[in-house]
Amino acid sequence: MRKILPTIMLLLCIASVKSQSYLGFLTDNYSGVHGVISNPANIVDSRLKTDINLVGISAFAANDYYGINFNDLDSDYDIDDDAKTFPESSNNLVGNIDVLGPAFMFNINERNSIAAYFRLRAFASVSDIDGETLDGVINNLDDNINFNVNEDDAYGSGNVWAELGVSYARVLMNKQQHFIKGGITLKYLQGLGNAYASGNNLSIDFDANAIIQGNGTVATTGDVVYGYSENLEEDLDEIEIVSNAKGIGVDLGFIYEWRPDYDEYIATDSKGKTYLPKDINKYKLKFGLSLTDIGSISYDKGIQESYDFNRVLTQDDFEDIDIDELERFYGTPTIGETEKAVLPTALHLNADWNINQRFYVNVNTDLSLTAKDKINRSRIANLVSLTPRFESKWFSFYSPLSLVQHSGFRWGAGLRAGPLYIGSGSIISVLLNDESKGADVYAGLKIPVYQSRLKDKDGDGVLDKVDDCPEIKGPEENFGCPWPDTDGDTVLDKDDQCPEEAGEVENNGCPWPDTDGDSLLDKDDSCPQIAGPIENNGCPWPDTDGDSVLDKDDNCPNVAGTVANNGCPEVTEEVQKTLNEYAKTILFDSGRSTIKEESNEVLNDIIKILNEYPLAKFTVEGHTDSAGSNKLNQRLSDSRANAVKDYLVENGVDQFRLSAIGYGEERPIATNKTRAGRAQNRRVEINLIK
Repeated sequence: MRKILPTIMLLLCIASVKSQSYLGFLTDNYSGVHGVISNPANIVDSRLKTDINLVGISAFAANDYYGINFNDLDSDYDIDDDAKTFPESSNNLVGNIDVLGPAFMFNINERNSIAAYFRLRAFASVSDIDGETLDGVINNLDDNINFNVNEDDAYGSGNVWAELGVSYARVLMNKQQHFIKGGITLKYLQGLGNAYASGNNLSIDFDANAIIQGNGTVATTGDVVYGYSENLEEDLDEIEIVSNAKGIGVDLGFIYEWRPDYDEYIATDSKGKTYLPKDINKYKLKFGLSLTDIGSISYDKGIQESYDFNRVLTQDDFEDIDIDELERFYGTPTIGETEKAVLPTALHLNADWNINQRFYVNVNTDLSLTAKDKINRSRIANLVSLTPRFESKWFSFYSPLSLVQHSGFRWGAGLRAGPLYIGSGSIISVLLNDESKGADVYAGLKIPVYQSRLKDKDGDGVLDKVDDCPEIKGPEENFGCPWPDTDGDTVLDKDDQCPEEAGEVENNGCPWPDTDGDSLLDKDDSCPQIAGPIENNGCPWPDTDGDSVLDKDDNCPNVAGTVANNGCPEVTEEVQKTLNEYAKTILFDSGRSTIKEESNEVLNDIIKILNEYPLAKFTVEGHTDSAGSNKLNQRLSDSRANAVKDYLVENGVDQFRLSAIGYGEERPIATNKTRAGRAQNRRVEINLIK
């Protein structure tokens, strides 16, 4: 009896371990040929010119039944006794082993790339197993204990195959800020082994008490289909390659890159040809979409056994029965049919944020497109991950944080150092959690050939490919060449308005002109269009009053005069006569020097005449008659001459032009014996000082 019930259960529990490979590493822009695993578009516009993978292996397992403390694993660890179980009505197990053998990728040119690889894969999944039943089978199965199984629908599959893949990727659009590339992988598949099982409404009712009394029964219900490739029919230690197990698979992928800083990366030579550095990631945001593992493997001469469990076995039926004889009770195998093992088709979506060319953040989701309630179909565990990473040419480090179907949260770490890559998407969470429900690990060796960095020998910031003077520093605007100074005037030709003729910096490299030819440069010439002497800043001397005497020689530049009088007007005898005629009419109070008010008009007329000769100097002379004492007359004449002078000065005549003197009675112009003669002698004269 201990042989029969486990056998019935194992018909539904063909389990291995699948899901995603190389967690974290595939986000790296330097992952090279590994990029085709998640998206074949990755290999074009790659940071690697060529990448040769020597060997790499990735293993993944996830379940929601066992919780294991990996820190306690040792040679005495017993999973049945030491692991914690979480039985539910629908427990699941998924896993895979992925071996990437010799593989290479190569960039044909900037727009086309190819890759080829050999890959060995093992996939398995078990879905919707009743954990309570599984718990009973593992821990409590005994002839003396009642045993009941109430299983709804359950599915399991395992598939091992080799694939030879050829990939091609191409740039589909490159419009500066917007970049799209696509890729396809065609895979020839060689099946190495396949097994599957499904159960529908399975139940088992074992009455232990009746068995003890000798009249026991086992009541079972449900339908079970169990199939496998012909090479698994014999002893598993002698498995042979299946001769007729072949198939075709396809992967498709597209990537869009947003490149807002495209202009910062492009370089243009003097002939207008543009270059983009191949060793730099140009995107700020990158979005990927891919479908992988579209296809199936057909196994000829597969064996499929169908079992109808809707019956009751008596104790006589199963007492000491051999397991192989169960078929006469439950079903008959069908041999020679072609069975199709469907690949674990999946949809992959991801976004990558380039923070600063060294630090990145990647968000990725892997979704199974294979229904779990269909027979003989491999499927991945759905996953969502957030992966921050440091990335450089020779070294990258990443730490993925993931939510994985059937096993929950995982936190891992990995690195790439030259040819070595190693990591785990769960190493940190496994070490921190004593009830881990999944784990993965990967490692490998490759030979990366990185894209060459565009050289800049002279260190002027202009790449040699676009540098017309790669050995000499020069600005980008002049295509890496220093600006010339043809005329050697220290003004570069680009700023020199007269590059062939030496000139002054202040005049934009041109010599200062002398437009009017007066030997005074225009920059110093106040009249650059009219010739003039240097002494007058290049301007001709003016003759403001138009008297033919230049202002520089004209003592009266604003009043026309004669050349003989240095440009000042000459006081003629007629003017002198007029002045004295006016002066003789100036009246004073009797015996005093006070000018009578009625004489103001005459004085004002005198002032007008004097102002016409601004540099002429005059003497105001006072005269008296002979009446009175000589001393008194002298004093009176002085006072009256000064009174007139003061009036003239007070009303605008420059003081330096006037002098005053009294002559008393010394210079009569008429006889003092008559009244009329004395009246003529009492006078003021204004005479030109010659």
